[in-house]
Amino acid sequence: MKSYAIAAIPGDGIGAEVIQAGMNVLKTLAARDGNFQLHIETFDWGSEYYLANDCMMPADGLEKLKKFDAIYFGSAGDPRVQDHISLWGLRLAICQPLEQYANVRPARLLPGIEGPLKNIGPGDLDWVIVRENTEGEYAGAGGRIHQGFGHEIGLDVAIFTREGTERIQRFALELARSRPAKKLTLVTKSNAQRHGMVMWDDTFAAIREDYPDLTIDKMLVDAMTTRMVLDPTSIDVVVATNLHADILSDLAAALTGSIGIAPTANLNPERQFPSMFEPIHGSAFDIMGKGVANPIGAFWSAVLMLEHLGEKIAATILMEAIERVTSYGNIMPADLGGSATTREITDAMIRLLEGHNI
Repeated sequence: MKSYAIAAIPGDGIGAEVIQAGMNVLKTLAARDGNFQLHIETFDWGSEYYLANDCMMPADGLEKLKKFDAIYFGSAGDPRVQDHISLWGLRLAICQPLEQYANVRPARLLPGIEGPLKNIGPGDLDWVIVRENTEGEYAGAGGRIHQGFGHEIGLDVAIFTREGTERIQRFALELARSRPAKKLTLVTKSNAQRHGMVMWDDTFAAIREDYPDLTIDKMLVDAMTTRMVLDPTSIDVVVATNLHADILSDLAAALTGSIGIAPTANLNPERQFPSMFEPIHGSAFDIMGKGVANPIGAFWSAVLMLEHLGEKIAATILMEAIERVTSYGNIMPADLGGSATTREITDAMIRLLEGHNI
């Protein structure tokens, strides 16, 4: 029997609620499957840890994580801690050193969910947004000088390397090749950003000829937002920089019904280090502790984790259970127009996985 070591980092806000729900579902699935085991260790890193220790995770945190097969992450963010501290102290402090350079965000309408676009149903909107995850606009280069004076300067430098650019673009091209539509859109802003983004375009131009079987196009990021709303069926795989894909993927989540269902895989494709899987909804402190957080994003992120671990059958079973729950229509969380609690949605998932009707 295969055995996988999973590091669970619930983090802040509703992260603890949805990650616990996800772990309950995963344990049920593993018991049903009988061919693999999950050994989950939970780490209390996050803003509470920061307030007690002046750091979001311990100095040896990365070394601890390296021994795991995957990381299951909740959220980072707390109104008591500045956002740049919580983000750079935990999530980005994991993604960058562990070379999780491919951020993969599927977006599609699930059965039973109506998105805001007219005449668009399941099957019409089925995208994967590939985000460069370790450099670009979020490289971390820059600084502030003369703080507190009128001539204060704040500087963030977007870093694009040829190696980092090519590897994420090839990753996206290979992903597009594996999908039925075999289409890819490169997102850019090279009309205004005439150095790094022009190199982004030039790098793509040099490698796209290796993929003659794909339908490929290129769009400016602002035009891409319009296309996502007005012509969603024309899109399949999208590759964009760290900042651009961050924004586009949130729009994609809204167009599929709610950010509460959206999953993320932060992948180290070479598998030198563990990859990390998380819902993209954030800490949502306004609903923390009310029992109404939508756990579907955490469940879908668990699907991506199982796929990455090689448990394709279990991943398919879990995704089918998610789709069955949403298709019923009467077990919807508040962000999808229903009144089901986190516990009720989780219990419905568990009953389905155990072979019961709901």
